[in-house]
Amino acid sequence: MEQILSGLGLALMLGLAGSGSAIGLAIGGSAVIGMVQKRPEAFGNGLVLAGLPATQGLYGFVAFILYSGSVTRDISMFGASIVFAAGVAVGLAAFISAIQQGKVCAHGIQAMGSGHDTFGKTMILAAFPEFYAILALVGAILMQGLMA
Repeated sequence: MEQILSGLGLALMLGLAGSGSAIGLAIGGSAVIGMVQKRPEAFGNGLVLAGLPATQGLYGFVAFILYSGSVTRDISMFGASIVFAAGVAVGLAAFISAIQQGKVCAHGIQAMGSGHDTFGKTMILAAFPEFYAILALVGAILMQGLMA
């Protein structure tokens, strides 16, 4: 039972974080396609903004690497519960923040397509949802101390 619970935690870290990043990237990428029809010279800036939601998938992968060594045949139920809880925390925070970050970036990209200079402002605003994925990863790292 412990291996199943901890395995689910690892799967949530990877699956939810990666899925959120994929959705956020598609949202931003779609906006870039619309933008380049009006301002093809702004493709580079649009690409940078559209790529920001990829980082949440990386956070899920980092958490997976950090916790995968803890999942052994003799993991306790307490340890397995921590892995599962960390998976839920990182997975959900990364999933939601990547999608919301993709929306922020898409709006900034659309504004750039309309001729507004919004690159820097969008970068700043896009950092806000990402901050919570970072906090979840830091929380998961701190939760590892409970397993000792």
